[in-house]
Amino acid sequence: MTRTLLAVSPHLDDAIFSAGGTLALRARQGWRVLVATCFTGNVAQPTGFALACQLDKRLPPDIDYMALRRAEDFAACQAIGAGFVHLPFLEAPHRGYDSAAALFAGRLPDDDIASGLAPALEALIAAENPDRIFGPMAIGSHADHLVVRSVLEAIGGKLSLWQDWPYADRASSTRIVPTETVRLDASAIGAKISACQAYATQIGFQFGSPQAMTDRIRRMDEEHFLTP
Repeated sequence: MTRTLLAVSPHLDDAIFSAGGTLALRARQGWRVLVATCFTGNVAQPTGFALACQLDKRLPPDIDYMALRRAEDFAACQAIGAGFVHLPFLEAPHRGYDSAAALFAGRLPDDDIASGLAPALEALIAAENPDRIFGPMAIGSHADHLVVRSVLEAIGGKLSLWQDWPYADRASSTRIVPTETVRLDASAIGAKISACQAYATQIGFQFGSPQAMTDRIRRMDEEHFLTP
C-alpha cells in the first residue's frame, strides 16, 4: 500500500524551503507526497503593508501576485514529485498585521483565522488519511507559521515539525533540539535546489541571489524535525 505524506505549508515556499529534500526523498521512495499551502488567497487590489510586501519583491502593483506564486509552487512541487493543494485563506498582511515587526511579534488577539483554517485542514486530513503530516515549528514566530502549528497540534496525528528555513539559520533556532534528522543524498539535494529555484519571486528578497541560495542548500545534507 502506498504511504502518504502531507506537508502543510503556511506559504507558497515554506514546505519546500524547509523540508524539500525530505519530501523529494520520500517521493523517490514511493510515498505519495502532497504539499497543502494554507495562505494562497487573492486580494484584488492590495494596499498598505500587503502591497509593500509585493513591491519589496520588485513586482509591480498591478500584477496578480498570488497567481504568480501559485504557478511557482506548481513548478516547485513538480520538481520534487509532489502533488499540491492551495487553500484560499489570506496571508497575515491582509489580516491586520501592518508591519514586518507585527508579523513576527505573535498572533494578534483579534486574528480569528484559525476558526476557518482548522475545519479546512481537518477535512483535508480526513480525505487524504496521511501516514505522516509535516508542518512548521514556527521558528522566527511568523504569525502565519504560529497559527498553522497550533491548528495542526490541536488536530493531532502523526505530526512532525520542520525547522523553518531560512529562519532556522538565525541564532535563535539553536535553542530547539530536533528529535528526527533526515540525511539527504545528492539526488534529494539536487531536487530541492530545482524546486527552490522555482520560487523566483522570493529568491532575491530572501537570499540575495539564486547562486547564494543554491550554495547554501548544497551545504545542507540534513533536514531536522521535531515531534511534539
